[in-house]
Amino acid sequence: MKIAYLSTFYPFRGGIAQFNASLFNELNNNNEIIPYTFTLQYPNFLFPGETQYVQENDNATKINSIQILNSINPFSYIKTAKEIKKNNFDLLLTKFWMPYFAPSLGYIAKKIKKNTVSISILDNVIPHEMRLGDLQLIRYFLNRNDGFVVMSETVKNDLLKLKPNAKFIYHQHPLYEHFGKIIKKNEAREKLNLPKDKIILLCYGFIRDYKGLDLAIQTIEKLNDNYHLVIAGEVYGTFNKYSELINSLNVSNKISKHLHYISDKETALFFSAADICLLPYKSATQSGIIASSFNFDLPVIATRTGSLAEMIEPFDNGIIADGINPNSIKDAILKFDNFKKDYFTNNIKKYKKIATWDNLAVAITNFAKELKK
Repeated sequence: MKIAYLSTFYPFRGGIAQFNASLFNELNNNNEIIPYTFTLQYPNFLFPGETQYVQENDNATKINSIQILNSINPFSYIKTAKEIKKNNFDLLLTKFWMPYFAPSLGYIAKKIKKNTVSISILDNVIPHEMRLGDLQLIRYFLNRNDGFVVMSETVKNDLLKLKPNAKFIYHQHPLYEHFGKIIKKNEAREKLNLPKDKIILLCYGFIRDYKGLDLAIQTIEKLNDNYHLVIAGEVYGTFNKYSELINSLNVSNKISKHLHYISDKETALFFSAADICLLPYKSATQSGIIASSFNFDLPVIATRTGSLAEMIEPFDNGIIADGINPNSIKDAILKFDNFKKDYFTNNIKKYKKIATWDNLAVAITNFAKELKK
């Protein structure tokens, strides 16, 4: 197929760019595909992290994309739509994760309709933090696309609530494979200055309220000194309330903090050093962090929110806590200890055969052909 892929690519960094790069490379094996990205993704004052752009230490996949779309400039919407339309693509593929992008991506999807089908990969439909006007923006975007790819039941249900007649396919979130190979555990711990004799729980990724880091801190207080919590990720907002909680519970000696954007090079160290990837989320859809964890054969303990359980329970590659509270998370961790060391790892290896980029690429192109009939 002839495909225009409009989303976040290099020189932008983060999970969205990583996903797009992996899928682009797979689609590029059997299709004619051109990647388009932003000249401006977010204005700096709207971006809560350190930077939107790839840094020197990031081992990012360099996709030679065309930088054309300014997310807040309507004139660039027109320019982008004209550029894509003149190339007579079979498919416009986008990725949608927040209402902020609805005006730009929705406009372009509408304007290229004549011979091109538009499919959007939905990370979220309903955002984690709703704002006034979000539903109108989401509906605007959904109504201007022909089909959708969902990777969780939660996103599927949200899609059908807002667009009951939506055409979609469901596919497991593929595993991230670009971080490098597993490192020997003691070697990884030594490089990160982590204790070698503890059971390490890893909370990885951007630190945001809905991800429940406070629950992880309260959980480590309830566990004995055999356990150690590693917090690795860039803070969105301030870390003050977590620091106060750590001090009030007197658990600073049981926690290691790495409060910065974790580069691709560093990622392998953290997952290789850990025994469990901990996701104490208060709300969720699916999780790219689970996809990263499984790439390193690392089991996951998560709360029962959103569709996290869909990537875990049917495949028996981790444990879902009964409740979204410290006691339930602690019980799940203790339950994990009752299993043999290789039990979850062997099941993760089976899961890897299903959640591949090749399977997703084929599913998307087949879906596009169906929509074009």
